[in-house]
Amino acid sequence: MSEEIKTAAGEEAAPERDIVYEEAIEAILFAAGHPITYTNLARVLNLTPGKVKDIVVEYARQYNTTDMPRGVILLAYEDSCQLCTKQYYLHEIREALGIKKNGTLSTSSMEALAIVAYNQPVTRMYVDTLRRADSSYAMNNLIDRGLIECKGRMDVPGRPMLYGTTNDFLRCFGLASLSDLPGTSEELMALFAQGKNVPDKPEEEEIEGAEQLSLAIEGTEPAEKAAEGEEEKPDPTAAPEEETSAEDDIIDYE
Repeated sequence: MSEEIKTAAGEEAAPERDIVYEEAIEAILFAAGHPITYTNLARVLNLTPGKVKDIVVEYARQYNTTDMPRGVILLAYEDSCQLCTKQYYLHEIREALGIKKNGTLSTSSMEALAIVAYNQPVTRMYVDTLRRADSSYAMNNLIDRGLIECKGRMDVPGRPMLYGTTNDFLRCFGLASLSDLPGTSEELMALFAQGKNVPDKPEEEEIEGAEQLSLAIEGTEPAEKAAEGEEEKPDPTAAPEEETSAEDDIIDYE
């Protein structure tokens, strides 16, 4: 008698296989090239989404800290996960694949992004207050690039929009979660410079940028007031900062 089991339709049933979940998840993510939800992985592996997330989080910890050299990292987001190349090898990847460099984040957009990342959810007025300049262009650019998004509205007169970072922000800078953000302005500037190829600036502009990023990280009195619902207005005596052109503020995070 044949060991193969026949189905009612006369087709052979697929033999049972021992699946190593970590290997299966890695293979799926590698083939996909984009984030895959835990729900989708759970459906394929016959597990619950919560169990899949636990497996991915633990595997990511091992995967990203192993002594074996790797050019990719495993990122575990809130509801999905993804394999990404390390930003350190961005130059080599572009050279090998013939990817044209589109540009970098401007100082104004970098400041606005840092403020949002460290204080989210925040209003645009709050970003204006810390930067002491109008941030309309910078905020719109970050929204267009998918780095920040509207998270709701503040329960105050006028109901201003509240903004926060997206999963694309985490993916672009190789972060698994917001808890992985650098703790000092110097570390943050180094992260942005490495991940986004921020060009060198004159010494005066570097100092000014560092001050803004330090405000975003360490917190200020206006930040505490904004958290309580009291909007701070930009200093009317401060000279408005000159915004960069659209051509100078293109970011390539693919």
